[in-house]
Amino acid sequence: MPRLFWIIIALIAGTTLLLIANTGSGTTLGLANDQFARLAYMSIWGIVIAAGLLGSGIPLSHFLRNMAMWLVILMALVAGYQYRYELQDIGHRVTAGLVPGSPVSARDGDGAVTVTLAKAENGHFEVKGSVNSASVSFMVDTGASSIVLSYDDARRAGLNPDRLAYRTPIMTANGSATAAIVMLDEIRIGAIVRRNIRAMVAQEGRMDGSLLGMNFLNTLSGFSVRGDRLILSE
Repeated sequence: MPRLFWIIIALIAGTTLLLIANTGSGTTLGLANDQFARLAYMSIWGIVIAAGLLGSGIPLSHFLRNMAMWLVILMALVAGYQYRYELQDIGHRVTAGLVPGSPVSARDGDGAVTVTLAKAENGHFEVKGSVNSASVSFMVDTGASSIVLSYDDARRAGLNPDRLAYRTPIMTANGSATAAIVMLDEIRIGAIVRRNIRAMVAQEGRMDGSLLGMNFLNTLSGFSVRGDRLILSE
């Protein structure tokens, strides 16, 4: 080890003298001085590491195998970062397949919140959201001007549908009906939350489920359909 110490000191001193001597020309041994200095620096550290490994008694084959393993791990991490958005899309598909109607929240390249919905087997986009902290399943309906809650969902959300005034005409899958206008304290679709938003409650027995209408969608910065996915952007 003392011999190695003096060899390293001699290499550092020799490198320094070469750089001082060639300051005027700007090159050393055909390389720019800064490039030569970096090469010398890395070489000296390589000698130190190699000497340490040889002195530790670790077999060279074991060392090379460990280095190869760490290199593979590093490449996997870099590849995962480079393809993070593609991997995120795969995660969306897996989650939507395992839990139908489950909204998948994420952030896009600009840091904005997005919620991805998968198309249901009936061809519509359906999502499990919440109203006033109560679980409510919605069908996204761009033809509906407002959020429309079914009578049962309204009751589940803490409203009292028996005491509402049903005066607003609406069209439902079961035909024409009248609805009551209400204000919701909160509606949550994935990570997107809206408070104090207008909605309607349909009469009892006139709707089997609730609709997520345009007065919610218009609060977003945008929404787009990509194949069998609907992406809501806050």
